[in-house]
Amino acid sequence: MIPRYSRSEMAKIWEPENKFQKWLDVEIAACEAWAKLGEIPKNGLDVIKKKAKFNIARIDEIEKTVKHDVIAFLTSVGENVGPDSRYIHKGLTSSDILDTSLAILMKEASALIIDDIKKLMGVLKTNAYKYKNTLQMGRSHGIHAEPMTFGLKFALWHDEMNRNLLRIKTAKEVISCGKISGPVGTFSSIPPFIEKCVCKKLGLTPDNISTQIVQRDRHAEFMNTLALIAATIEKIAFEIRHLQRTEVLEAEEPFEKGQKGSSAMPHKRNPVGCENLCGLARVVRSNAMAAMENIALWHERDISHSSVERIIIPDSTILVDYMLTRLTGILKGLHVYPERMLENINKSYGLYNSQRVLLKLIKKGMSREDAYQLVQKNAMESWEQKKDFKEFLRQDKEVKKYLSSGEIEKLFDLSYYLKNVNYIFKRVFKKS
Repeated sequence: MIPRYSRSEMAKIWEPENKFQKWLDVEIAACEAWAKLGEIPKNGLDVIKKKAKFNIARIDEIEKTVKHDVIAFLTSVGENVGPDSRYIHKGLTSSDILDTSLAILMKEASALIIDDIKKLMGVLKTNAYKYKNTLQMGRSHGIHAEPMTFGLKFALWHDEMNRNLLRIKTAKEVISCGKISGPVGTFSSIPPFIEKCVCKKLGLTPDNISTQIVQRDRHAEFMNTLALIAATIEKIAFEIRHLQRTEVLEAEEPFEKGQKGSSAMPHKRNPVGCENLCGLARVVRSNAMAAMENIALWHERDISHSSVERIIIPDSTILVDYMLTRLTGILKGLHVYPERMLENINKSYGLYNSQRVLLKLIKKGMSREDAYQLVQKNAMESWEQKKDFKEFLRQDKEVKKYLSSGEIEKLFDLSYYLKNVNYIFKRVFKKS
């Protein structure tokens, strides 16, 4: 059964309660750093740490008047702290809080996505070995090419998802970057010591240089990484959709008890899960484009990026978390039909052995051009007359000058296509 995706850990990361708590964590960390410099008295810091809290309804109420979310937040906190709230936000600008807390939220989101990818990779590996020697027709341009195995598809997807794992780990480091350097990033109103202390406590790296904001190439890299993950998910889902087509029907996504495929046609079993994933990948890609548009801002900073990020970062992390979870469930319950795979292999009358015949004729002394023409002529006749390719070769006088009937028979041995599967698997799974 495909697991249902309800209110997840990922969604909770982006809820207002968690967002404002991260803002408060940054503010308190800054107060602690100021206290180390003697700029905030110990009793004042104690009061702040004890009483600092916020009320979301109150923040919303204040923001209706001030039209500034950070000021509304600070006002709400100040109402709880009292006179010592004058020390809160000392020397800071709003983006010190917004960008540093956003880095924490994105870091938390990355950790969940990393865990999701590892779970998916576990299923991909299991299926790769399960179907390691399950023969299936390999296709190029949608046309029969040469046999491969179904396990090789999963091995390929595992290898690509492993690259996505490396990408998200790198992106996590790139966005785990804080900024406490004041207006336009010159540390004019706050010493670098504060930034160093805050970032260390919150598990971030201080940005080498910033304007009023952390530069958005970091966020764009993160968002493009999510888009690549989504693209791989789409690639897998797209292939399953193809394999589920009635004319192919080599694999099929799970169809649960009580599920219905069509309001009009009771017989339908549609690949709706995979179609859903393909559609959502488009959203994640478009969000990555929006992140690219956020890189260029007026002078040291404008806020055109802010409204965009409030949508695209939560939405994309939630979507990718959902997509990884859903694909993992689909692949766990995937229906696979090896007999149909063999049936489809035989639909092209053995023509997939054309390269083997070509190479054998060349080895026997024919020129490549002559051998190609000879093999192609027999292949076209086989296809047009819907008869076994092997029999055309056996009857061809020119072919018989170079190949005996026994040699031709050996060229149609399917096990030939499995000889290096172990080698490929060793390369893919050497570290897993």
